[in-house]
Amino acid sequence: MQHRRVMRLARPGARLESVVEAIPVPGRHQLLVEVGACGVCRTDLHVCDGDIPAHYPIIPGHEIVGRVTAIGSDVTNFLPGDRVGVPWLGGTCGRCAFCRSGRENLCDAPVFTGCTVDGGYATHALADARYCFAIPPEIDDVSAAPLLCAGLIGWRALRLAGEGKRIGLYGFGAAAHLLAQVAIGQARDVYAFTRPGDDRGQSFARSLGCAWAGGSDEMPPALLDAALIFAPVGALVPLALKAVTKGGRVVCAGIHMTDIPSFPYADLWGERSILSVANLTREDGVGFFQAVGQSKVRAVTHVFPLEEAEAAIASLREGRVDGAVVLVPSPLAGPASDVETTVPSRGARVGA
Repeated sequence: MQHRRVMRLARPGARLESVVEAIPVPGRHQLLVEVGACGVCRTDLHVCDGDIPAHYPIIPGHEIVGRVTAIGSDVTNFLPGDRVGVPWLGGTCGRCAFCRSGRENLCDAPVFTGCTVDGGYATHALADARYCFAIPPEIDDVSAAPLLCAGLIGWRALRLAGEGKRIGLYGFGAAAHLLAQVAIGQARDVYAFTRPGDDRGQSFARSLGCAWAGGSDEMPPALLDAALIFAPVGALVPLALKAVTKGGRVVCAGIHMTDIPSFPYADLWGERSILSVANLTREDGVGFFQAVGQSKVRAVTHVFPLEEAEAAIASLREGRVDGAVVLVPSPLAGPASDVETTVPSRGARVGA
């Protein structure tokens, strides 16, 4: 019998446990994927902390890239050996009014990878083939992993932001550093907002081509057409409202946010609007990967071996990294002692 290693969370607030268990058999519509890389997303922190509903015990991780090793009897879109990406949206009912109207991201009975079904903090993972994406061959596994959520959610947020020229990004992490490159490629001006005093993060934003970078408590040098908020901090919403011009949009791109404090109606007046991003659709994924395959977007990644998932989560939680955090299972990563040069304190990796 073949086995896999998983990092399982028993309950909110618990530490991840390394478990060796039998490799599961794919169901009718499922793929068995040998994981090459799995991104660590801020949503994983919310799952670990119990901020959002999840089914425990759970294997977190929803930015999965790997190769198909087995397929279910009804799978028609992938074959063993194919390289695939597994995103947050792992399934929908197909029957509710949202699914029937092309808004499957709002499905009444969704399946979420690494939240309601086991995810990619593992050497092998199951996924519904109907919700997986082909990964462009020119993007390696580690660079592709953050695209499965940080990239996709950022892409959807940018679409909701409209066609404005000046775009503000609040919280310059995994999603924002990818989206900044996309927006700049569209000839937009990007304004990056970090934690006050985060000189390193602001320098990182400018290195990617942002027109301006400063603290979230600062006003940009020009009013924004849209502000996209990736940090889970409700207090940023009134600040972003003050920074957008009349008719501007504030897009809250996270799945969880602290309470939004009250603010004067005058800050909203002038046909400014506040809206949220919920999940993604398969159409989003197809369009995004087509665009990425034709662009020069680079993911800046910090790689940890799978067994160091706790350290990876801590680095993200404490804001000790620029870009994205990615887990790589053995034998690709090898023992922790063999990958010391890849941990954040000792350098980052830039991929195409």
